[in-house]
Amino acid sequence: MLIGAALAVMKISVGLMANSAAVVSDGVESASDVLASGIVLFGLALAAKPADEEHPYGHGRFETISGLAVGVMLGMTGAVICFRAAWSINDQHVPAAFAIWALVVSMLAKLALGAAKFRIGRKIKSEALVADGWNDTVDILSASAALVAVALAVWRPQRFAAADHYGAFAVGLIVIFLGIRVVYNTAQQLVDRMPPRELLEDIRRVALNVPGALGIEKCLARKTGLRYHVDLHLEVDPDMTVRRSHEIAHDVRNRIIAELSWVADVLVHVEPHTLATIESGPRWRTGK
Repeated sequence: MLIGAALAVMKISVGLMANSAAVVSDGVESASDVLASGIVLFGLALAAKPADEEHPYGHGRFETISGLAVGVMLGMTGAVICFRAAWSINDQHVPAAFAIWALVVSMLAKLALGAAKFRIGRKIKSEALVADGWNDTVDILSASAALVAVALAVWRPQRFAAADHYGAFAVGLIVIFLGIRVVYNTAQQLVDRMPPRELLEDIRRVALNVPGALGIEKCLARKTGLRYHVDLHLEVDPDMTVRRSHEIAHDVRNRIIAELSWVADVLVHVEPHTLATIESGPRWRTGK
């Protein structure tokens, strides 16, 4: 956030001194990055709170909501940038060449920030942090668009006098597109989109390694913040006692949580395994 604030002040100041609408627009986008990172930080802090009586599944959805807020804010910022660029399109001018250096410094800094957020966000499975990483990525794209616009206007001022404004408009379109993408991805988490198939296969594999687990009828999972809650329909020998089937279900739950760090909790429902297939060993059905 400190780096983003410094970049925003630098680009807005340089853009005003160099009379460049594209650089000022890119600075405004960087200023929105600071607010976006603040929202993500707040969401992660709330998501880290433990479960309580009113929130038995924890507070993880605050992290997802913060990612959604980042996407909405990006779309609004992009719309404002586009409107401002279109409004002043007839105010043609030639920006100063030194504006280019502010954009180059911003691109290098955002490259490092975006890479760090992507790496950590994917490691801890944080939609909000990944969304903030995309926020930095779009800053690189917007700075590139501004860089091309300023370079054209400086190179051929008579022919490309309006390039600076078109560059600012392009920055706004890029920001709007990214905002839509972030909103879509985070909204999918809020409507309980299933995790990738390979993660479900990992759950099944760990569950069927527990002695007494003969099959899996259903395996469902939904993301709550940084981790998943799993609903598992486990098949066991129908002739065993209730106590023994409960012990197996308990072992399955503990094994999954111990081996898969991205699983927060598992609810195991015991089903009778069909007698005809008991001798064939553990199995799972993928059609239910």
